[in-house]
Amino acid sequence: MRIAIAALAPFTERDWHPLSLAVVTGFACAIGIAKTIALAMSATTAFPAPLCAEMSSSGTSPNKVEVISSHALPNVPGKRVTVVRVSYGPGGFTPPHRHGGSVTAYITKGQVRSQLSGGPLETFEVGQSFFEPPGATHLVSANASNTEPAELIAVFVADEGAELTTLLEP
Repeated sequence: MRIAIAALAPFTERDWHPLSLAVVTGFACAIGIAKTIALAMSATTAFPAPLCAEMSSSGTSPNKVEVISSHALPNVPGKRVTVVRVSYGPGGFTPPHRHGGSVTAYITKGQVRSQLSGGPLETFEVGQSFFEPPGATHLVSANASNTEPAELIAVFVADEGAELTTLLEP
């Protein structure tokens, strides 16, 4: 008991106001985030399915798309920014597709091969990024490794209600 009281002694000499303000602010933010996630998920539930279209023989997808956030842009009426994490299993890929808005991708794990129609096939590593203009055909989006996972964060800016990803017929 004496040790616990001694450990708290430095805090008794400090002003608790900044600490209590930080705690209250943290709880308020957590509540706001929880409400925003519920709204974001209802607005974007149709998005992840096309990116997870490739299934492994076990019936589970080697790829995963997780919506991180989705917000209307109050200073740009009719536009929404959506952030997703795309995880590719070893050898994972997304079939050719288009996006309903601008996309910036940032590689967070492994290496990702990417090719837009009319452009070169490129391999991006952790810390690198690439941009896709609206309507561009994304011919190749794939994990560059058959043994290690890869991951990227994609930031979409699109019209409210737009289909963010459309798979193309072969």
